[in-house]
Amino acid sequence: MEQALRSGVWRAVGLSPASRGCWWWGVRHCSTREQRPPTFAPPAACGDEEGPPRGGDGGGQLPPLALPQGARAVTHPCASRGGLAPQSRARPWHRSYESRARQAAPAHRESWSWREGDFWKARKSLERKPLSMERTKGSEILFGIAPCSLALSQSKRNLFRLFLKESSGSRRLVTSELVLQATARGVPVHHVKRRELDALCRGQVHQGVCLEATPLGFKSLEEAEKPDLGDEEGPNRQLLWLVLEQIQDPMNLGALLRSAYFLGVDRVVTSQRNSCPLTPTVSKASSGAMEVFDVYSTDDLRSFLKAKIAEGWEVVGTVSTPEDVENVPVISCLEFQWNKPVIIVIGSEGDGLSLETQLLCHRMLAIPPGRVLHPGIESLNVSVATGILLHSICSQKLRHGD
Repeated sequence: MEQALRSGVWRAVGLSPASRGCWWWGVRHCSTREQRPPTFAPPAACGDEEGPPRGGDGGGQLPPLALPQGARAVTHPCASRGGLAPQSRARPWHRSYESRARQAAPAHRESWSWREGDFWKARKSLERKPLSMERTKGSEILFGIAPCSLALSQSKRNLFRLFLKESSGSRRLVTSELVLQATARGVPVHHVKRRELDALCRGQVHQGVCLEATPLGFKSLEEAEKPDLGDEEGPNRQLLWLVLEQIQDPMNLGALLRSAYFLGVDRVVTSQRNSCPLTPTVSKASSGAMEVFDVYSTDDLRSFLKAKIAEGWEVVGTVSTPEDVENVPVISCLEFQWNKPVIIVIGSEGDGLSLETQLLCHRMLAIPPGRVLHPGIESLNVSVATGILLHSICSQKLRHGD
């Protein structure tokens, strides 16, 4: 009986049970069309059998027949002809209504919204994309505090620009010193973000400092024969030169230069063929020693060694496995006696000294291990082994008081 009563009430107002949901949707949205945005979702499909919306108390009461103030009842196009007349100027569920509402919206609001979104997109794009900085033709980028500071203190390179990281924090004192050095040399200083420094040195560890400068090259052997200022070239002076044959790893070359400079080697000579050039990575690995310590090069290493032997120098090679050497005596580095000018020859990382170079050596030095070695761990890194050999020989100079 209750269901029949409800159906009678809906028929009294001219609506069928199948369309009453559409009618209630139209009344509700027409009464609030001034407070809602102009875009509406379409109503439920015709034939929806759901009843009118329930109240907040869930009692399922019928909505009052009186319409809200200022609202006019509208019907869905599929409603009964005998009901209320549709309203021609306000059908919010219809596509044409949505299109007209969009066209009638204030133009400045849409324009402002577009400009705001475009602004944030542009800002994010700038934050992601590092600033492109063109380098001077023929220049390279030094990185790291020690290489850049020592390059600024020397006159070996032409310097163009110094790049420092913004907000260096605990390194402000170092940054201030670099600025003073650059100002004294007339080098422009630029404070940039970290990602720009990363792009300049291609992801290397720059410590917040990069320097644009011309590359360093090897010096000729003719210049190597000239004595350094302060050198006492006498018959009793112990001279030590380090010769590198085909060292290809820039990290090894940098470590070799650092050890040679620290332990007091007089000259470093490298072969031109299959050898690493003096790159910013070498300077960083040497902790800047490359900036103050000259490196010489020759394209004919064997002729150079023969000339030195004729002058009375002793040429000493290095070997990791004594069994691999023939026709040349092998001794421990602890047994070596330094009594004349010496050249220590270091071979490449993989193959060591070539056979031709070995035959020019008077003796071969080996480092005795401290234990029985496991197969596969039978040698040292070339830079580490060179440091041990140089220290073993240079300590004799210290003991003799030279």
